[in-house]
Amino acid sequence: MNRRSGFGWLELIVGILLIVLGVLTLVFPGSMLTGLIVIYGLIAVVMGILDIVEYVKLERYTGFGPTVSLISGIISVMCGVMLLVYPNAGKWVLSLLFPIWFITHCISRLAHLDVIRIMKGKFYFYFALVSNILGLILGILMILSPMLSFLTLQIIGYVVAFYLILLGIESIVAAFGQRKPQWRR
Repeated sequence: MNRRSGFGWLELIVGILLIVLGVLTLVFPGSMLTGLIVIYGLIAVVMGILDIVEYVKLERYTGFGPTVSLISGIISVMCGVMLLVYPNAGKWVLSLLFPIWFITHCISRLAHLDVIRIMKGKFYFYFALVSNILGLILGILMILSPMLSFLTLQIIGYVVAFYLILLGIESIVAAFGQRKPQWRR
């Protein structure tokens, strides 16, 4: 018999890390230090791996998985590796690749909201819906004016910080909302 706890430890850890990263970004909005950029890279890699794991889980239970989740995971891992390998290019990466990462991550979450409602309940469904729509809007605004977002990195830093805190809260809510699926394997 396969026993699993109903608690998502990985989501809890990622949520805490995202909140810490958001708070650090609030404290240092204009000067993204190399250390913060490396942390951003680590978070992007971890979130990409989580998206790929989500794809595998959904495919195992439903027979198919949203391909957007797989693509989002790959792009997140690529963005994270870019930040880890070239931390001095972090400001350019933040102003050019983070909007793409925000958009793909939010589309990935929105693409499988119906499964989220079944697996995690209505509260997390609505919370994920609102937070991912806000993230999608932020990503689109950042991609429409990349030079503006680069020039006003301090203001964008605050917006990104609040979004990272919101993503962290979403991950923590997901950790406590873990339920076994209603269908049988």
